[in-house]
Amino acid sequence: MVTRLLLYPIKGLDGVDVGEARVLPSGALEFDRRWALVDGRGRFVNAKNRVEVHSIRAQFDLARLEVTLAGQTCSLVRDGLSIASWFAERLGEPVEWRQNADMGFPDDTDSPGPTFISAASVARVGEWFGLPPEEVRRRFRCNVEFDGVEAFWEDSLYGSRFRVGDVGVEAVNPCQRCVVPSRDSLTGAQDAGFQKRFAELRQAEMPPVAKRGQFTHYYRLTVNTRIAEGGVIRVGDVVSS
Repeated sequence: MVTRLLLYPIKGLDGVDVGEARVLPSGALEFDRRWALVDGRGRFVNAKNRVEVHSIRAQFDLARLEVTLAGQTCSLVRDGLSIASWFAERLGEPVEWRQNADMGFPDDTDSPGPTFISAASVARVGEWFGLPPEEVRRRFRCNVEFDGVEAFWEDSLYGSRFRVGDVGVEAVNPCQRCVVPSRDSLTGAQDAGFQKRFAELRQAEMPPVAKRGQFTHYYRLTVNTRIAEGGVIRVGDVVSS
């Protein structure tokens, strides 16, 4: 059953818990990574290339399509220039506001569907590194979390289809991770040796049901997807293979 549903309205910034999310014709979730900031070199402004982003807190009100940054509330629809100016002042360089209402700005445009992870996997990764579940969620930034299975059961899904309520989902591959999960999500402080230790533990605890052929390396977590049959994903939906 789906227990958490998270959207990340501005790419690279904080997520927001929602009760349901509509699947767009592209397969992306509505409002997930719909907006983004881009620097003068054409790179997305996120914690991959600007460690300062870790310390920026964003609170979203999707009913009003608003974001609050350092006490300043802006419309995501009308105030893009103001939001870009706010970031430019803090980053010390010009940035541009972008919007893609059709697909958003996923890292993997071939698999723009929501990412999935089991609650047991979130808990197990937290145990490995002494992190609370909320910190694991902030580091790995998954969309859909579900319960009722063992840790890493989702690794059995690759190359197959499963259902979330009335939505048909194709599991494509395990998401390759970047430097971001190796840092404290709120400060950007680096956890020395995180990536190497994560890969070692991930390989050691791969469940028997896992499709190991999908793993060229083991610094991977969460399932990249495409949507085969759209609709609305809701907290409480049953996940079935």
